[in-house]
Amino acid sequence: MYVGTLSFDLLLGDVRSLKEKRSIVRPIVAELQRRYGVSVAEVGDQDLYRRAEIGIAMVSGDLGHVKDVLDQCERWMAARPEVDLLSARERIHGEDD
Repeated sequence: MYVGTLSFDLLLGDVRSLKEKRSIVRPIVAELQRRYGVSVAEVGDQDLYRRAEIGIAMVSGDLGHVKDVLDQCERWMAARPEVDLLSARERIHGEDD
């Protein structure tokens, strides 16, 4: 069994309130869940309206599948025009950990 996690540090564009932030972050979270079947949540920077931290987690019995899905999620996020991807941190935990 392999557990993969991926966290994104995002800079949001022209956002002036937490309400505007939610209008950007919620669709991103929903689309990642729908498209890739991963668990997704906003995990940090909830009180900052121009920054967001989004975390992704998934479990699989196949290491290659975990890597492929997390790489697809990162490419999808990097292509989003409404956010700037400042950093992405990927970790994979296996049975040996």
